[in-house]
Amino acid sequence: MDWKLIFTAFATLLLAELGDKTQLAVLTLTAKTGKPLSVFVGAAVALVFITLIAAFVGVVATRVVPVDYLRKGAASLFVLLGVLMFLGKI
Repeated sequence: MDWKLIFTAFATLLLAELGDKTQLAVLTLTAKTGKPLSVFVGAAVALVFITLIAAFVGVVATRVVPVDYLRKGAASLFVLLGVLMFLGKI
């Protein structure tokens, strides 16, 4: 186990997820249902599942596409999604 990499992934994901749509969805769903444990378990499983998919796709993608292109593509997609959200398209 690479503990430095584990901590880096943890810190990066923690900072990236603070205050995003996922957290707001969890907050509103918990407020609506009054069942924080059920919402927490569902949200945690979803995050683990989507992270597992991303990790495997990352391994496969780096065999086909250079890491620099992946990084630039991810950044471009992030900006595009931000612009679309700003314009109210998504």
